[in-house]
Amino acid sequence: MNLNIVCIPGDGIGPEVIAEAKRVLNKTIEKYSHNIVYKDALMGGASIDAYGEPLTDKVIDIAKAADAVLLGSIGGNTATSPWYKLAPELRPEAGLLRLRKELNLFANLRPAYLYEELLEACPIRKDVIGNGFDMVIVRELTSGLYFGERHTKEVNGVITAVDTLSYSEKEIHRVAVKAFEIAMKRSKKVTNVDKVNVLDSSRLWRKVVEEVAKNYPEVTLEHMIVDNCAMQLVKNPNQFDVILTENMFGDILSDEASAVTGSIGMLSSASLNETKFGLYVTVQRPT
Repeated sequence: MNLNIVCIPGDGIGPEVIAEAKRVLNKTIEKYSHNIVYKDALMGGASIDAYGEPLTDKVIDIAKAADAVLLGSIGGNTATSPWYKLAPELRPEAGLLRLRKELNLFANLRPAYLYEELLEACPIRKDVIGNGFDMVIVRELTSGLYFGERHTKEVNGVITAVDTLSYSEKEIHRVAVKAFEIAMKRSKKVTNVDKVNVLDSSRLWRKVVEEVAKNYPEVTLEHMIVDNCAMQLVKNPNQFDVILTENMFGDILSDEASAVTGSIGMLSSASLNETKFGLYVTVQRPT
């Protein structure tokens, strides 16, 4: 197998982690006689320092021509870093959002698994955690609140900020299919997380998920309101197999689930498009 992989070390601890990840990959190709060609690129704070913007068109073109992207971490301390004094569209995370959109990485997979070695680091009592937990959170990654129309304006001396949450049937359908396919390879249970009691977008989300579920009769589908899910993740995490949710809810819940394992930095993630292409993240925090 011949692979072209773009390595984006990013910021903070990212370069250190990427160096170790490449050592692991090199051992793999050594054992199985694969061939990997690495191409380094900048994104986030490192790109801002070098080029004045968090992601250049050149890096996007390089990534589109590759077989995969290996990413360290993006961003820094929002309270102290000079990067966060820039306009929002020039900050480190803006580059990551743009890369996700340009590469159509609509499905983010975040595992949360409690390793025996980290049992003592888990913040949940042993009598609650039982034999541990093993879940995957499938988060829609290229739509929703993070990609909707936004603006800030002042009228009669009053400043108003607006962020738009929007989802289409197609966007929901494709990530739901991904979640059910993953569940078929695991314990065959999907927990759909939404805010159907308040949001129109959640009502459409649930409707489409239920339609997709009809094609997977072996998979048990349950629904859970997002605030209840946040509570259940610390109250009884081993009830979950695959959690399916939208962009912002997934951002919050996946970090919560990972932290419950005892170390959010131990868990990697993958962001996939509709082909075999993926962006693989080695660590979830830059510091």
